[in-house]
Amino acid sequence: MSAEPAPTAAPAGPVAGRLSSLDRFLAVWILIAMATGLGLGRLVPGLGDALAKVTVTGISLPIALGLLVMMYPVLAKVRYDRLDTVTRDRRLLIPSLVLNWIVGPALMFALAWLFLPDLPEYRTGLIIVGLARCIAMVVIWNDLACGDREAAAVLVALNSVFQVIAFAALGWFYLSVLPGRLGLEQIALDVSVREIARSVLIFLGIPLLAGFLTRRLGERARGRTWYETKLIPRIGPFALYGLLFTIVVLFALQGDAITSKPLDVVRIALPLLVYFALMWAGSMAVGRAVGLNHPKATTLAFTAAGNNFELSIAVAIATFGATSGQALAGVVGPLIEVPVLIGLVHVALAARRFFPEPTPMAGPAVSPEGSARA
Repeated sequence: MSAEPAPTAAPAGPVAGRLSSLDRFLAVWILIAMATGLGLGRLVPGLGDALAKVTVTGISLPIALGLLVMMYPVLAKVRYDRLDTVTRDRRLLIPSLVLNWIVGPALMFALAWLFLPDLPEYRTGLIIVGLARCIAMVVIWNDLACGDREAAAVLVALNSVFQVIAFAALGWFYLSVLPGRLGLEQIALDVSVREIARSVLIFLGIPLLAGFLTRRLGERARGRTWYETKLIPRIGPFALYGLLFTIVVLFALQGDAITSKPLDVVRIALPLLVYFALMWAGSMAVGRAVGLNHPKATTLAFTAAGNNFELSIAVAIATFGATSGQALAGVVGPLIEVPVLIGLVHVALAARRFFPEPTPMAGPAVSPEGSARA
């Protein structure tokens, strides 16, 4: 590791004024990407089926490509030599585990039964969404909201381990055991640990290894200053390009189903809106209450509120079929999550005034286009 001094922190000032045009109008680009995907899926005959067939061992290749391109630049920004400070922070790790693996699934179960008691397929799909904790797109929301990158890397890795261990067991509990105890309808969920582990390995393991090696080799060759002021600004924009590409493909896959059942989409969307709002706001409040600073509280909130749509959709399709109501509920998840969480990015930035003033940073936080951010 190079011993040259790290750059100074970015100056304080209005966030919007220091963001690139890509960052500043991200909500617009995302809405355009969603509309483009829905339009393509609706207007181009057979496009959704064609995209769905482009798979490798059951994984959608277009979506996998978009997610890998999206996650790699963000994980290349992580300072891996600081991860030990995060792993020792019980104020962050314990609330994250409780919120992700106890509160989140229980809240989605309750909302699914409350809002969709008469629609068992959509209800089951929502419960599966609640079980799949986010290990991919959350790194983008966290980065845009000036969250703690090192904390995000640790929490998504922690979620990935628990996802492999706990997903199938929680699915059995929330779809079979708990409904039976409450006198409600029971559903069986057939999903293998191998499938979940493969999803985690592809969508987290590959970009995490690539990001780690890029930083390690780049700093060793040219030093940290060059790495963070020259290389990161060059590869940074690809995170958002990958995000937009993923959104287009995702909504093209189910464009016809979404646009042909608008009332069903609304029914599914309502509990999702409540879920994202409660999980994000509640997690941010928990972070503030336990004494986390704004970056770590922001990371806690986004990692708790986000969901692994790729896993939930894959499980729903494998178990109930591509045209099932469960699969449609899984697809509506990102339809609601994407605009809601990009809105919460702005809420998170505004919420900094409710947290103590941060201590001076050892280096700059670089936006996806390389602009310095507080």
